[in-house]
Amino acid sequence: MRIVDVCAFYAPQGGGVKTYVERKIAAATPGEQEVIILAPGEKDELLFESPGGSIRTIKGPTLPVDRRYRYFQDEPALHAALDDLKPDLVEVSSPWSSPAMVARWEADVPRALIMHADPLSAYAYRWFSPIASRDTIDSAFDWFWRHLRKLDESYELVISAGRSLSDRLIEGGMTNVHTMPMGVESGLFDPALRDLDLRTRLLERCGLGPEATLLIALGRHASEKRWPMVFDAVTAAGYQRPIGLILFGDGRERAKVVRAAMRNPTVHLAAPVTDRRDLATILASADALVHGCEAETFCLAAAEAKASGLPIIVPDEGGASDQFVPGQGALYKARSGAALAAAIADFLASDPAGARRRAAANAWRVPTMEAHFEALFALYAAQLRKNVSHVA
Repeated sequence: MRIVDVCAFYAPQGGGVKTYVERKIAAATPGEQEVIILAPGEKDELLFESPGGSIRTIKGPTLPVDRRYRYFQDEPALHAALDDLKPDLVEVSSPWSSPAMVARWEADVPRALIMHADPLSAYAYRWFSPIASRDTIDSAFDWFWRHLRKLDESYELVISAGRSLSDRLIEGGMTNVHTMPMGVESGLFDPALRDLDLRTRLLERCGLGPEATLLIALGRHASEKRWPMVFDAVTAAGYQRPIGLILFGDGRERAKVVRAAMRNPTVHLAAPVTDRRDLATILASADALVHGCEAETFCLAAAEAKASGLPIIVPDEGGASDQFVPGQGALYKARSGAALAAAIADFLASDPAGARRRAAANAWRVPTMEAHFEALFALYAAQLRKNVSHVA
């Protein structure tokens, strides 16, 4: 089965999607699956090749809002590349223009739309929720829902990584939705990696002693992550007991995040952790993970924290909420700094040590990325069999 992933979100310097597609190639079994990533790039070239697949680019212009990325502009060139590659199934990992281009490709090949992004939550709901209801916002953005429903007619599969997003897609009129949660890297995250000396050193970065609570946050410096809200909530909750927060990340809004951290003395900013084993040790050594974004499609940070035996404090909407398990952290009303501060305070005033013990005992339940790809490939194989039976 040759799978061609028309991947608008891939870039050599990218983040989550880059990690995802590289793992997908690694998960392919030579002779059974071949995964070809087809992405916009500086020129037409082969970037990477292995027994499981390859990464190829088609020349495309730079994306103005983030110059690490490019976008598909030449539809005939995209169609020609698909003709040359002769896929058994085509994936598209963007809800914007590339799936419409692929829908217009004249070939009897099944297609899957992967919802790696949730633009309504990331933008429309975030911008307008203070002044309008969700129904009103959806009505104003009905052009986007019409676009999605049109894609739904051309795609045999629409795949979402979380229940909350799937529910909204179905409510919006899409009919081919499948929920397929992603997972964490197997054999890496483990509560047994907890290092109390490291915990003490991390708290020292926040100007605090080992008696304080250590919260960890992971993610890009971007508006939808709501880091200023998270910082202020941690500081507000810290009036009752000492709390330190370390955010590991970077991004285009670094200056804004730095300014917000400066007014919160027990918040420390750190660079992204590139060594995965180091990240696993840091997570296992903290007391809880806190997250501010309600627009995640899966929330890998929360899943990796759970696999490390860490309680999670997350908003009650989006992919992060799908990760929540009662008794192993706290949920708070999305977009509300006051609700987050109260959730942190309540979590620490109840039984945080017990929550961590429960989280550690259930860490093995977090699904792995390998299991995700096994299920994904099985779904694609079933779709191919269905298409063949319809033709017969």
